[in-house]
Amino acid sequence: MPWPVWSPRSPTARAYVFMEGDPARWLCLVKSGRVKIVRHSRREMDVVLELLAPGEVFAGVAVMERRPYPAAAQPIGASVVMKIPADAVVALGERYPSLVREMALMIGRRLRAAHDSVESLVVDPVEARLTSRPLRLGERDGTKSTQGLTLPFHLTRQGLADMAGTTVVTTIRIVSRWIKDGLVADHDGRLALKDSDVLRALAEGESE
Repeated sequence: MPWPVWSPRSPTARAYVFMEGDPARWLCLVKSGRVKIVRHSRREMDVVLELLAPGEVFAGVAVMERRPYPAAAQPIGASVVMKIPADAVVALGERYPSLVREMALMIGRRLRAAHDSVESLVVDPVEARLTSRPLRLGERDGTKSTQGLTLPFHLTRQGLADMAGTTVVTTIRIVSRWIKDGLVADHDGRLALKDSDVLRALAEGESE
């Protein structure tokens, strides 16, 4: 029997694959699109811990430890997620210990990345945080062209603000300055990084 797939009813729907605190019934795989792992902070702001691309799995820790999901998972646009039942994952892990080892290595890498994101929210200036997120996306999945390094999907100002743990007003102000200074271009909501060297310096906390 095929495993179920999940997708939002429409690309603009504010839907969730699962919510923080839900029972961990599924290990999930991004089949297409993008999925963000989100926690709601005490300041009533969404903080994006991870942004997952096609082929990446998530919710592995909760499934293996049989505890509730520690964060919510929300698609970006028209995404499709494959859902693998938790019982099947646990049974496979018991039969094939190497699968558990590989999953542990993957989870370790992801936890380190999430830790770095949280640490950045605490210690880095706002502009450094805002710059590092699209840079990381561009270097991982971007497309090089004469316009610069173009991000693989539309990233709204609200979405970028959530990734950096700041307000949308601050994000609009800083991105507008980047556009004015020729560091980035905005092509119908898809950002192109025109001067990666200067943006990387900003991400490292250096003045322009």
